[in-house]
Amino acid sequence: MRWTRLPLDRLLDVPIKDLGLTLEASPLQARLEELHAELERRSITFRPYAWLSTEWFTPDDATGFAVPFYLAHPRLVRLERTQMLEVEGATREGCMKIMRHEAAHALDNAYGLRRRRRWREVFGRASEPYRSSYTPDPNSRSFVQHLDYWYSQSHPLEDFAETFAVWLRPGSHWRKRYAGWAALTKLEFMQELMGTVGNEAPQRRTRRREEPLARVRMTLREYYERKKAIYASEGTPAFNGQLRHSFPRSDGPADGAPRLAPFLRKQRDRLVRQVAAATGQHRYLLDHVVREMTLRARTEDLRIPRGEEDALLDSAILLTSLSSQFVYGGHPRYHR
Repeated sequence: MRWTRLPLDRLLDVPIKDLGLTLEASPLQARLEELHAELERRSITFRPYAWLSTEWFTPDDATGFAVPFYLAHPRLVRLERTQMLEVEGATREGCMKIMRHEAAHALDNAYGLRRRRRWREVFGRASEPYRSSYTPDPNSRSFVQHLDYWYSQSHPLEDFAETFAVWLRPGSHWRKRYAGWAALTKLEFMQELMGTVGNEAPQRRTRRREEPLARVRMTLREYYERKKAIYASEGTPAFNGQLRHSFPRSDGPADGAPRLAPFLRKQRDRLVRQVAAATGQHRYLLDHVVREMTLRARTEDLRIPRGEEDALLDSAILLTSLSSQFVYGGHPRYHR
């Protein structure tokens, strides 16, 4: 693959379809086989297929799921980290978590589980529209905790997929972990449901691949421009009021309080790292929000009324609040 030796500027101009990647020739194949082995240990005969595309997703009418192309080659993993500050699914553990989730959607499609009366009683109606955003309750015990952002609370289909992923994971000890939680009822139902359908032949079998890599004509540069634009549009709330609540405007030329903007620039990496570790929020979104906070602080000439330690704490609280307003919940057709 000649593109692996290209400098960054030239690599970004390579069309994605010309990367010549396949899931089968990548480390992802071993992850898929590991997923199949987990299903076998649970006496489930269904085996989802997978293909490379631009992101993680499971089409509503497919019994397989898409995996982002950048996970198929170390150079592209490094590029993703450079462009987006983190790589979703780069580690074995992270990749398997998402694969289990996507396998649940594929299994639901294969057996039509969402149409069963008991499924609706436990998880709700799959026909409920996806909202553009959701506000999770971090203290709720009615939902399992698997992917970040309390994703099981975003939609009944995601609640099912997250519950399945927790149930499937080897060594999850879900009965002990969720003892006393309302979510335990969902896990017990999953145990019962999988015991029923595990040996059944799927009602639907597909091999369709939506947006396969060979049809993605955009370049890597265009891909990252679009991806960053999505985070930028999600990360621009009304900052000014919240910022001024903690950091007042300058009183004039004689105001000796330190300026907030230089402080935020200096502490940007630390803030992003700390808030990402505490909340699981995507680092690129956090970085974008800090940059926006810095711009507003400079425009408004905001000042630090107390010491830098207090300013750091207040900034972290603001960053958590502002970024959490944009925890997005799902796509109208598919999403993990």
